[in-house]
Amino acid sequence: MPAAGSGRRFAAAIPKQYAALGSSTVIEHALAPFEADADCAGIVVSVSADDSWWPSIAARRSRLIESAPGGEQRAHSVRNALRVLAGRARDDDWIMVHDAARPCFTDSDLLLLKRALAAHPVGGLLAVPLADTLKRALEPGVRAIHVDETVERDGLWRAATPQVFRLGVLLRALDAALGAQRIPTDEAQAIEWAGQRPQLVAGRPDNIKVTTADDLALAAAILATRQPRESS
Repeated sequence: MPAAGSGRRFAAAIPKQYAALGSSTVIEHALAPFEADADCAGIVVSVSADDSWWPSIAARRSRLIESAPGGEQRAHSVRNALRVLAGRARDDDWIMVHDAARPCFTDSDLLLLKRALAAHPVGGLLAVPLADTLKRALEPGVRAIHVDETVERDGLWRAATPQVFRLGVLLRALDAALGAQRIPTDEAQAIEWAGQRPQLVAGRPDNIKVTTADDLALAAAILATRQPRESS
């Protein structure tokens, strides 16, 4: 779980993964499904060297969670975590990479991923088919107000996490990408650059990523509708 980001768009004094969400924090909700999963052999969280929030959270979790040094970009943090795992995991072991800022991931989607990818040679990712009409802006940035064109949405999906790959496959793909000075925005892109095709697994649309304060409020509303174990 890469958790070294500063969350600049969250516009708060604390990184978004450590923001309060109900009785715990965003990252603790993100960790909970894996901590409860009997198939999960270990968890590694990548954190910044100057992270003052993570130690107290790690100390109160129900399972031992290892840490790895965070990197300049997400891909560096993930690679560092994989290297920690590589010391005791097999090359063909399944690895799930999950965003620390996705607190609404469910046990049902976890089971769906395992069933869908069990026999896959490479792996895949949770994603959601796009339903909205898509517009490309003429000007760059979030304040753009003019439409350049309407983008055909057929075949387009919104990538989410977890993204699930064999340890060796993913580590080699990230090493190759970073060695070539290419920065993938997610693990699947590194796999694609390596010439392989990850499988898309349709997941719940409420597996949202907390990026802004409004997202945090939405996550709280989503979790409030669920059974106690999925919102604890």
